[in-house]
Amino acid sequence: MDLLNTLVDKGLRRELPTREEALAVLATSDDELLDVVAAAGKVRRQWFGRRVKLNYLVNLKSGLCPEDCSYCSQRLGSKAEILKYTWLKPDDASKAAAAGVAGGAKRVCLVASGRGPTDRDVDRVSETISAIKEQNEGIEVCACLGLLSEGQADRLHAAGADAYNHNLNTSEATYGDICTTHDFSDRVSTVQQAQAAGMSACSGLIAGMGESDADLVDVVFALRELDPDSVPVNFLIPFEGTPLGKEWNLTPQRALRILAMVRFVCPDIEVRLAGGREVHLRSLQPLALHLVNSIFLGDYLTSEGQAGKDDLAMIADAGFEVEGTDTTTLPEHRRPGCGGADTAESGCAESGCASGDKAPAATIPAPPEETRRDLVSVRRRGAGTELPPNA
Repeated sequence: MDLLNTLVDKGLRRELPTREEALAVLATSDDELLDVVAAAGKVRRQWFGRRVKLNYLVNLKSGLCPEDCSYCSQRLGSKAEILKYTWLKPDDASKAAAAGVAGGAKRVCLVASGRGPTDRDVDRVSETISAIKEQNEGIEVCACLGLLSEGQADRLHAAGADAYNHNLNTSEATYGDICTTHDFSDRVSTVQQAQAAGMSACSGLIAGMGESDADLVDVVFALRELDPDSVPVNFLIPFEGTPLGKEWNLTPQRALRILAMVRFVCPDIEVRLAGGREVHLRSLQPLALHLVNSIFLGDYLTSEGQAGKDDLAMIADAGFEVEGTDTTTLPEHRRPGCGGADTAESGCAESGCASGDKAPAATIPAPPEETRRDLVSVRRRGAGTELPPNA
């Protein structure tokens, strides 16, 4: 298939595909799916071998967010039955993190609901970062606290935060359809603040919210232009009680095509399989390991994930290995001080990453009638119980 040969060649050279090529990946048929996975897998192995980086979420503060993001179970007005609690104490958060570290997690992601942190919140998180790093040598800590105000990124970095996560989620053109309390540019600004402070930027997307193929390509190209070190790919978990609670637009095959497209556009960037993988990929999760080089271990913010031991078994059975703390995730040319991916060598300028050219919009096909929706389940983490966070 000429398209896949071209994309592999470009990926091995760190050259961006065109928007038309990225759209073509999403338009491939199920009969071509294994060829697409095999092609993207060559690019993945070129830059990351057979390593899989494990990440672990600690939800520091859950629920009662004043923002109205339509996809979120913690949003303003959400009727989703989820755990709600205020800030965890640093020692409690560190103990929660220890469970993930014991399972092989290399990065701990500290997440808090809300529009953005107050200065007092930054102090709390700084104490938590210190507690985790004191007890877990070599562990990376990523903060995800919402929109940052001036100076907060510098303070988090000084406290020991290695990375900051803030997702773009969807294309700029459709962002107003999923959120009205902040806009796309606010999210871009926060990612840029994190980078300017010296933190590794982590920014990704959510697929399955009713967006078009063109929207998916646009947000991935916007991410590549921001040049984060890691790109989490989330698949919408449609929580009852949220505006998108009835959006079931994904099949396992569609999810794999989206991951392959992201890999081709971000060949040498950490691509992380994030929320919703169990719900939408189901038994095809092992195939996704040929496309991504990073996953979350265990539970998510307000939903249960696959058991950690099952994640580890899946990785081993598929012929991959867990990346240790003594290994640097990113290829050498992307590490600080090595020129990064913003050099001309990356192919960004030649391939039109920053151009205004847009391919014709293509709408998501409706899920086929034979899709087994009875196989789909959303498990709410600890809802209605006395379970502690991340139990």
